[in-house]
This record gives sequence, C-alpha cells and structure tokens, in this order.
Amino acid sequence: MSKALEQKKQIVQEIKEKLEKAQGVVLVDYRGLNVEEVTKLRRNCTEAGVDYKVYKNTLMRFAFKEAGFEEFNQYLTGPNAIAFSFDDPVQAAKITNDFAKEHDKLEIKAGLVDGKIIGVEEVKNLANLPSREVLVAQVLGGLNAPITGFANVLQGTIRNLVYALNAIREKQEGLQA
Repeated sequence: MSKALEQKKQIVQEIKEKLEKAQGVVLVDYRGLNVEEVTKLRRNCTEAGVDYKVYKNTLMRFAFKEAGFEEFNQYLTGPNAIAFSFDDPVQAAKITNDFAKEHDKLEIKAGLVDGKIIGVEEVKNLANLPSREVLVAQVLGGLNAPITGFANVLQGTIRNLVYALNAIREKQEGLQA
C-alpha cells in the first residue's frame, strides 16, 4: 500500500514539475479516438517536441493544486490527456488543434500559457499564430521596409539630380555647337 502511495506521489511531483517548466500546456479529451489515432497524435507530439501523457484525473488535481493552478481542476472530467510544450508556448496548442481539425473526437478543453489559464477559443487562436521564426521574420521585414523605402527615396533624388545635370550638360553642348 505504501509503495503504491509513493508511486502516486512521484507522479504528482512529475506533473507539477512539468507544469512549472512548460511554456504551454493543453488539456484534451481523447474519448472516441481509436488506438491508431492516439498513436498518430503521440507521434505528432513527439516529432514536435511536445510531451503528451495520460494521467489519472485525481493525480492531476493534486498536481494542479500544488502548482497553484487549482482552478484548472474544473476541466478534469472524463478521460483526459495533457500536452506539455517546453520550448515554444504555441507548439502544444498547434499540434492538438491541427489534430482536432482532422479528428473531431479529440476535444480541446483548456490550456495554460505562461502561467495563465486559457479557454478553448484562446487555445485555438494561439494555435493559429505563425511560428516564432515567421513572427521574427515579419518583425524584421517590418523594420526593414522603412529603411528600404528611405533608400529608394534617396536613390530617386540622386537619379533626378543626375538627369538634371545631364540635361544641363546637353544644353551647354548644344549652345557651343
């Protein structure tokens, strides 16, 4: 009996540590998915660096309480799985949302991002954000656009000056001939 209790405490501690380390967390109801679909979801998560696990709701309740997310317990009904993303806050939401689009039996229940509980719609909105690399490229592109425009304006001014000087030269040559 004490060995089983010790194992449960270790699992609660594991969940708590993952919650504290994760940048993004998504809770899903996987009821209705067959083994092949669950395996595909697990593979998608693993390939994207997302930790996907099924824990007992009771153990998750204890872990959420210890981690300070007790209000998250309201979503712990039915069979649940949890996806942890440690490197990118969007990745867990993106993987589960994309999978849910193809398999309507997967239900997104809620999420955690930077210690804030978010609802289903917020998880979906987060999933639809471009990747970090795309966002950085867009910001850099936005910063580069004014510089490029300024360079084009300067180039246009210089070009017009050259045309004007060329016209004066041609006029001078025409008067001398």
